[in-house]
Amino acid sequence: MLVDAHCHLDFPDFEGEVADILARAREAGVGKLVTICTRLRNEPQVRALAEANEAVYYAAGTHPMSAAEEPMTSVAELVALAAHPKFVGIGETGLDYHYTAESAEVQRSSLRIHIEAAQETGLPLIIHSRAADDDMAAILEEGYARAPYPLMMHCFSSGPELAERALAIGGYLSMSGIAAFPRSQELRDIFAKAPVERILVETDSPYLAPPPHRGRRNEPAYVAETAKVGAEVFGLSPEDFAAQTTENFHRLFAKAA
Repeated sequence: MLVDAHCHLDFPDFEGEVADILARAREAGVGKLVTICTRLRNEPQVRALAEANEAVYYAAGTHPMSAAEEPMTSVAELVALAAHPKFVGIGETGLDYHYTAESAEVQRSSLRIHIEAAQETGLPLIIHSRAADDDMAAILEEGYARAPYPLMMHCFSSGPELAERALAIGGYLSMSGIAAFPRSQELRDIFAKAPVERILVETDSPYLAPPPHRGRRNEPAYVAETAKVGAEVFGLSPEDFAAQTTENFHRLFAKAA
């Protein structure tokens, strides 16, 4: 079995097609998915997807690129949402200085709130990081020094130092379709240096489709293509890599086990 540890089933790209998308995922060997709510006002719709589909779990938070547009969440709000039996993670949250550097201060405040919610609930923090490696590492370490919390670096495509610092505080690195792109050898080398016990696979669909689907809409079934590349990176058979990453997912996302 494979797990798509991060997708966005509520996005307009999938409207009216969720049943077919989940059927194709099952055919590809994907047994579980985590669909991510990126704006808390959309949480009811995302929750409904999880409630209606046995294989689907969900997480919610304020995406860093939306942090300046959305009302600032609170630890209490996130903790209350986490009471739902299929709510398995806090986020995605993080820092994006590539597209939204002008809201960096708001993003940092939001990130710290999500960290505190992860500490209080024990649920994994789901991190988006782009062009913000130094601040990201420092804030994650600052929070971890106060109280440990579980951590997933979603769609990891940052530098080796952030990978090392995230792993040092118990974090997991998630491989998306980017890791399967032909020109991503430097990224594959970063993954290869990590313990395979800390690796997850995801699609981030509808974005970042791996070859041979690159340039088209991504969907959860395609996590199998990324997993084939991951197996090569770690010198494992596809079956063993699938089993290992599924075990890793259940260790980190214990509520979905």
